[in-house]
Amino acid sequence: MITVVLLGKLADLAGVPTLSLQAPLGWAGLKAALPEALAAALDDPRNRVALNGALLADKTLLQAGAGDEIALLPPVSGG
Repeated sequence: MITVVLLGKLADLAGVPTLSLQAPLGWAGLKAALPEALAAALDDPRNRVALNGALLADKTLLQAGAGDEIALLPPVSGG
């Protein structure tokens, strides 16, 4: 299994802070496995993806296997 950690607005869209998905998983498979609103939100280039704590420069190159953790990170805002 792969753990998907959702932060901020992305967790709100999913309705949960984490999901468990079947491995292996690439970018297209991840989006297909997510709720529609969340998958659509990931198209925003400001959202970042981390695999096992390392930010991916190109989220479309995501390749996750069993035991991996994917974090979906919305843009940070504040003042």
